[in-house]
Amino acid sequence: MRQLTGVSEIKAALGEELGLGSWHDIHQLEIDAFAAVTHDHQWIHVDEKEAAAGPYGSTIAHGYLTLSLIPLLVSDAYVFSGFTMKVNYGLERVRFPAPIRVGCRIRARAALTSVEVTPGGLRAIVRNTVEVEGFSTPGCVADTVSLLIS
Repeated sequence: MRQLTGVSEIKAALGEELGLGSWHDIHQLEIDAFAAVTHDHQWIHVDEKEAAAGPYGSTIAHGYLTLSLIPLLVSDAYVFSGFTMKVNYGLERVRFPAPIRVGCRIRARAALTSVEVTPGGLRAIVRNTVEVEGFSTPGCVADTVSLLIS
C-alpha cells in the first residue's frame, strides 16, 4: 500500500498512479442487496432467468453499485495520511463503459489527477478505473473528489 503523508507528498504525487487494489468478486447476493436498498429492481440486475436471455447473458451489477464499491476497491492501494479527516466531496466525472456481469472479479486502479490547497487543507481528485478481469474495457471510470482536512 502506498502511503502519502501531508500536503507536500500528495502534491509531489500529482499525475502518478497511486496504486492498484485487490480483486473483488461480484455475487448475485450483493447485487440483490443493492437493489433492495436502492429500490432498483430492474430485471437486468435481479432476474437471473430473464437476464440470461438478455444482451449480456447474465445479470449485471448496477453502475451505482460499482461506483459505491470504489472506496473498498482502493482501500489497500493507497492512503492519504497526516490530516484530521478525509471527507467525500463528490465526483467530477463518472462513466460506465462496460457491464460487469455477475461472477466477474473487479479491482480499481487509482491515479492522482488534481491537487488544490484550500483554506482547510487539500482537495484531491483521484481517477479510479474499475478493471474487469478478462476484459480490456473498464466497468467504471470515476473521478472522486476528497477534502483532506488539516
